[in-house]
Amino acid sequence: MFIEIVKMAFESLWSKKTRTFLSMLGIIIGTATVIAVFAIGKGAQKSVSDQFQNLSANSILITSNRARGNISSSKLITSDATLILESAENIESASGAIQGNLSVSYNSTDKNYAVIGVDENFVDMSNLVIEKGRSIEANDIDDKLMGALIGSTVVSDLFSDGTDPVGEVISVGSKKLEIIGVIKKVGSRIGMISVDESVIVPSSTAEKSLLGDKGQVMINVLVSDLNNTGLATSTITSVLRAEHGLKIEQEDDFRIMDAGSMVSAAQESAKTMSALLTAIAAITLLVSGIGIMNVMFVTVAERTKEIGIAKAIGGKQSDILTQFLLESVILSTIGGLIGIAIGQLAIPIITHFNLITLAASVNGPILGFSFAVIVGVFFGFYPAFKASRLDPVDSLRSE
Repeated sequence: MFIEIVKMAFESLWSKKTRTFLSMLGIIIGTATVIAVFAIGKGAQKSVSDQFQNLSANSILITSNRARGNISSSKLITSDATLILESAENIESASGAIQGNLSVSYNSTDKNYAVIGVDENFVDMSNLVIEKGRSIEANDIDDKLMGALIGSTVVSDLFSDGTDPVGEVISVGSKKLEIIGVIKKVGSRIGMISVDESVIVPSSTAEKSLLGDKGQVMINVLVSDLNNTGLATSTITSVLRAEHGLKIEQEDDFRIMDAGSMVSAAQESAKTMSALLTAIAAITLLVSGIGIMNVMFVTVAERTKEIGIAKAIGGKQSDILTQFLLESVILSTIGGLIGIAIGQLAIPIITHFNLITLAASVNGPILGFSFAVIVGVFFGFYPAFKASRLDPVDSLRSE
């Protein structure tokens, strides 16, 4: 008997194809949205991990304080890294850098890249690998060497014909720089820096010849003991305030952030975004459930006589309830499966075009499908129950 009821449910839905599809549409969109929410959330968490994977847990990042949007108001300079290393307590190493954007050209190719002025400690502290050539050395800083290290993306853009970049001359801004080395692909950011898309030069060259006071200064400090991060931060603050001649009433012209706080803040932002998108997906499924309930009420009204005939020939209330509830569940189940297919197919497509960072998640399809079925049962039960309670005599009299 149950098989016959299932067949009747499918036949009823198939006879009204347009209505069936429109009823499923909300479920499809809602399920796909749930999958997208989890993919975005997991992608955001992956981005956070990638962004900070080259920063040690005991890293402290010091940047210029963008007071009123004026970077030049800060007295922070790359050589403050040496001062911190010599004067602050619990410091293992320190490296200064200055970053800005400039036009970089080679032959007929011209693109904008980040130009980063660094000291001799930057490559080692950032766990970078020199694939070809050599790194920036201390005497390069002293001599204001007009040379550069370039990232993997810069290599593929400017030297797509396979030319060995080492020894070639590129134009950075209005200056000519010789490439002294190539950095192995990193594939992620180091704090605020994307090394793959950067031209890295000696800090003295960047400050005097390329960026001047238009660049943003960053100092990466490694604390000798993770438990002493707070103490190190306090002493760094004191050293820099004294060096910059700041009075007691003046605010810091620099900002200090430790790696743990930065990762935590980024992860909290990712979780907040995921929660917001999940709420949107839940509302979408709720609205689609209301749509299914409305359709089922209309169906019951249209099929009142059919229900009366079924009861007159021995159909039980449970049979009527099962048939109409099945129709609702079938709508939500098929809609959920289609939504899963669309959501899962969209992830690699969007990832391919780099529109947003997405990562596939098992939880997304499971939760999306579960929501879809629950919506079908919840919103389909009352119309099915109402249909099963119809009086057969009144049903047969209806026109």
